[in-house]
Amino acid sequence: MGDFLIPLIVTALAEFGDKTQLSILILSTKMEKHLHLLIGVVVGFLLVDGIAVSVGSWIANLVPLSLLRLISGIVFIIFGVMILTEREVKKIGKLYSRSPFLSGFVLIFITEWGDKTQITSAIFATRYNPLLVLSGAVAALALLSGMAVYLGKFVSNKVDKKLMTKIAGTVFMLMGISFFLF
Repeated sequence: MGDFLIPLIVTALAEFGDKTQLSILILSTKMEKHLHLLIGVVVGFLLVDGIAVSVGSWIANLVPLSLLRLISGIVFIIFGVMILTEREVKKIGKLYSRSPFLSGFVLIFITEWGDKTQITSAIFATRYNPLLVLSGAVAALALLSGMAVYLGKFVSNKVDKKLMTKIAGTVFMLMGISFFLF
């Protein structure tokens, strides 16, 4: 039971309030099919953490962390600029409305490589049952992501859309810049 509970608790504590959850919340304010977004996010986590668990701690040495941070930072900045650029907002809106699943999946798949929860899952898999580690980690990530998606849905119904767009774009850009600073 510890093989499931330890990764679940550690992942939930590490991911609570993390940039990823904030990104999911913001993304959910821009779309209507929230369940599709959540499924895309969970599939993204399942794939990224599944790969980490399957190769154990080796994944942390596969690609330099500095390169992973650089790519993640660039992706967040691009999302922010696209959200803030009125011309691009319509294109993003079409992508969101067409495929919230894809939007959530891409966000997680591109930005989570080398994240602390992925590395933690890889390390736990070297000590505990890998399938239970993956189950615990993904359960925690799915629960937190579900809360972020539905909080975003609630916020989007209460806050002006133009203000939400400005906040979302700015936050994505600031998170992207933070990858270069810390």
